[in-house]
Amino acid sequence: MGEVSVPSDKLWGAQTQRSFENFKIGTERMPKEVIHSLGILKLAAARANRSLLPQRMTEDKLKFIEQAALRVIDGSLEEHFPLVVWQTGSGTQSNMNLNEVISNLGNQLAGRRLLHPNDDVNMSQSSNDTFPTAMHLTAVLETEKSLIPSLDRLIGAFSRLEEENKGIVKSGRTHLEDATPIAFSQEISGWRSSLERCRQMILVSLEPLRELAIGATAVGTGLNAPKDFDRTVAGEISKITGSSFYPAENKFHALSSKSELVNAHGALKALACDLMKIANDIRWLSSGPRCGLGEITIPENEPGSSIMPGKVNPTQCEAVTMVSVQVMGNDCTVGIAASQGNFQLNVFMPVLIYNYLQSLRLLSDCMESFRKNCVEGIKPDRKKMSENLNRSLMLATALTPYIGYENAAAVVHKAHRENLSLKESCLELGYLSEEDFDRYFHPEKMI
Repeated sequence: MGEVSVPSDKLWGAQTQRSFENFKIGTERMPKEVIHSLGILKLAAARANRSLLPQRMTEDKLKFIEQAALRVIDGSLEEHFPLVVWQTGSGTQSNMNLNEVISNLGNQLAGRRLLHPNDDVNMSQSSNDTFPTAMHLTAVLETEKSLIPSLDRLIGAFSRLEEENKGIVKSGRTHLEDATPIAFSQEISGWRSSLERCRQMILVSLEPLRELAIGATAVGTGLNAPKDFDRTVAGEISKITGSSFYPAENKFHALSSKSELVNAHGALKALACDLMKIANDIRWLSSGPRCGLGEITIPENEPGSSIMPGKVNPTQCEAVTMVSVQVMGNDCTVGIAASQGNFQLNVFMPVLIYNYLQSLRLLSDCMESFRKNCVEGIKPDRKKMSENLNRSLMLATALTPYIGYENAAAVVHKAHRENLSLKESCLELGYLSEEDFDRYFHPEKMI
């Protein structure tokens, strides 16, 4: 293809340079997490090749590949990975970026031309199996490292809030209308339990991602890879990361289908849906301070308006809901990308993992911010809750076992129409004596 000039202060080579020049599209660079995972894979592959192909992967070559790969993994070489997401759909150019950087750095460390990017660093591999392997690695490791800890801390914050607010009874709401009473702690427990269930679903969704495409090489047949290469690499990756990974049972599926990532992102979308619901509940319950529900207060973090003095808005809730809609949109992208596997390869992989990681990162960050700047500062307004509870007409539900549904409905309509209490309405209609009403009507026992 002719000569190409590569900056002398960079470790990449001709293939990376061509991609850098030919794909001036957007600002979204290949995520550093994917680069680090490819570094882990290159280290594991070199060790596996040393074990299985010692005549080709010599101890000397392994030594310098290891040193260079560890630099990739620790993040100290990030300036040498300039490629954007919008490149070849197989991720070949980013795989070659890794191969070139590791071989060039290894040669610098060795003081001679010892390593070749294709023959040595990419030995027994193809971009078609390394990139999907890195995708699975990244999804599992980043979920374990950032998302689950953030989710656990948010669950813990709701658990503490639930315990602190036991004994407070308030009006429930269904269809945005008054409903029968509920304990505030019960309402919080619903939020907590939703997040706990999401946690379970996310962890279950990681299990299929632990199967790796490595060893499939170009089309799934394993051409040019030694026997047991897949199992050996997966074992090495498990040792390096401390997390369990296995070779995919069917390599043809592993290259052409991305259903495991669709499934895993679906669990992220479920979390986004529940966060949307929780954030909306909190901002509506805190609405006011005088013309809304006003049953809780949330931290006043910053002014809410450039024109209305003293206004404070539920900004953390708004950030959570914006993240949630972004994740839902990303789920559409992930699904469409995964549907485009043609014959033996899916060529939408960079955009798929980019969106997956963005969802993961946004959810992790927003849960941390939501917890610190909102949830941990939620306080009940007991007076407002009691006032709303005692004004609720749906407390008449407690009377239905004694006067029947139709009569209880008549009590409600009369009370609402004439601005009476339920007791006054019931007594005027003659359905119960005052003594019986007081015996049956106990809102605090309706939870």
